[in-house]
Amino acid sequence: MELQFLGTGAGQPSKQRNVASLALKLLDELNEIWLFDVGEATQHQILKTNIRLRKVTKVFISHNHGDHIFGLPGLLATRSFQGDVGPLTIYGPAGIEQFVKTALRVSRTKVSYPINFVELTEGGIICEEKGFKVYTDKLDHRVPSFGFRIVENSRPGELLMDKLAKFNIPNGPLLGKLKAGQQIVLQDGTMIDGKEYLGPARPGKIVTIIYDTRSTPSIAELAKNADVLVHESTFAGNEAKLAHAYYHSTCVEAAEVARDNGVKQLCLDHISARYLGSKAKRLEKQAKKVFPNTKLVNDFDQIIIPMKGTEK
Repeated sequence: MELQFLGTGAGQPSKQRNVASLALKLLDELNEIWLFDVGEATQHQILKTNIRLRKVTKVFISHNHGDHIFGLPGLLATRSFQGDVGPLTIYGPAGIEQFVKTALRVSRTKVSYPINFVELTEGGIICEEKGFKVYTDKLDHRVPSFGFRIVENSRPGELLMDKLAKFNIPNGPLLGKLKAGQQIVLQDGTMIDGKEYLGPARPGKIVTIIYDTRSTPSIAELAKNADVLVHESTFAGNEAKLAHAYYHSTCVEAAEVARDNGVKQLCLDHISARYLGSKAKRLEKQAKKVFPNTKLVNDFDQIIIPMKGTEK
């Protein structure tokens, strides 16, 4: 599992940061890529990466402000030129289906694949597929806005080969059955139950993505025990009143969420164009005083999320 930031700016693009978009690469797990928000020129950003649009199967839209959706019609059109790409599902607030269909209709654009829409209204599971669940909940912004929690199912424990050594089981289907927790019978009649020779199950990974919002209790539930929390950081820590007035969050508020909810790593995203160079690094320094494992992300940064129990 890997995150790649395609746009880390807020409101409008700058020379350093494009507007909001984030790719969750599940290539090893599902051979798929999921996008979270598609700001203007996201497909141009993708051209500078190894992402292939044919791998993009799901798009999650947090809210319908332009800096989070203006890149969507162009990206959908370009995906049609990638061969037999298969269907795509868009999850988003009311209005996203109308926006997409109107843009494609007015521009007389025909896409070569089905687009399915899932309208977000309340919190809960919105997607359950192939070992992953995606949860959402309402945030507090000027328009309906939603956060996302991606949870990977637990994986079976490792096969305890040292304990099995006495049976001299050759590599092949029998070991595969044991690893799946099944029973096998050896040629001498010995029955072995795979469940008795598996180590503890390994918890799946958790990623939480929080775009535009004021501080609100639902964020804590979405962020609980996340391996990575991506949280908007439009304002500096000393600008809480301003952030509240504009329905946004500060870097310190993001750090407090991470500190109080068992998060392992915090990524500060959605940075205002007012913060360039060293000014942007100040946001990271402020957040680190509250939660040390904080990273101010930039366009094209990649975060690899290892399987739990394999971290170095």
